[in-house]
Amino acid sequence: MTGPKIILDCDPGHDDAVAILLAARHCEILAITTVSGNAPLHMTTANALLMCQIAGLDVPVHAGADRPLLVPAAHAPRAHGHSGLDGPPRPEVHRTVNGNDAVGCIIETIRTHDDVWLVPVGPLTNVALAMRQAPDIVERLAGISLMGGAIGPGNVTPTAEFNIWADPHAAQIVFASGAPLMRMAGLNLTHQLCVGPDVIASLRASGGTVPEFVAGLFDFYLAGYRERADLDAAPLHDPCAVLAVTLPALFEFGARHVEVETAGELTRGMTVADERPGTDADPNCEIAYRIDADAAMELIVDAVCSYD
Repeated sequence: MTGPKIILDCDPGHDDAVAILLAARHCEILAITTVSGNAPLHMTTANALLMCQIAGLDVPVHAGADRPLLVPAAHAPRAHGHSGLDGPPRPEVHRTVNGNDAVGCIIETIRTHDDVWLVPVGPLTNVALAMRQAPDIVERLAGISLMGGAIGPGNVTPTAEFNIWADPHAAQIVFASGAPLMRMAGLNLTHQLCVGPDVIASLRASGGTVPEFVAGLFDFYLAGYRERADLDAAPLHDPCAVLAVTLPALFEFGARHVEVETAGELTRGMTVADERPGTDADPNCEIAYRIDADAAMELIVDAVCSYD
């Protein structure tokens, strides 16, 4: 597979599962690393292995951090169920991990390959630990494209998005790392890319096993948004971070300086972007503000339907 070389750091998660399928069609995935987030580590790892298994992907999977740096572990069963991939019947997972040291995998992969993109779409614990253990990897990166944060309302609190809130101290390490290029797909962006009944019908019409499985995932995922928010469409967060690497022309970005609130009683995990006109704060992040949602969804559906 040609395309950007990436490490996909994830916590599957319905949208992570689609990000894996999309990335495998548009990137060279050097490794998938897993982290505690949407579900506990043993489940997010099993879910990554399951997606590789059903899609026939020959990609190494390494399990990583089972808890955040300082705060207690938290999960998202309301959105993703207790398994992280609730919905369709779950095949037995036969694939096994290639290792249990995701941090070491990240460090070694970046040191041995040029121009690697880190694409973290879960809490940033593994990435922060790797940067702390091996600071030299930061300057070797092509960039970091993450799903997390929000310029505006959060989802787990009024001010914070789940991935950043789940490990705010790790997130602040990553935003302050001095990475050559950082792109952020926050809730303000990802809520522009939504899956609804029409997308689910398109997947089922393809007749493949993988599209049918994803359609079942979306049935569960969309039902939750209908129940909680009375919405007939659900944001597809994590594929945005993949597309920001493979097709950045789909997006409108703005360069900003971003810090993460780690201690605020009401604002823990808030991504604070300096949007003041004429600010002298040096930008450390390209925030994605808009996406061509129709073109992006077409790419996602085509990618999922390309599997048997």
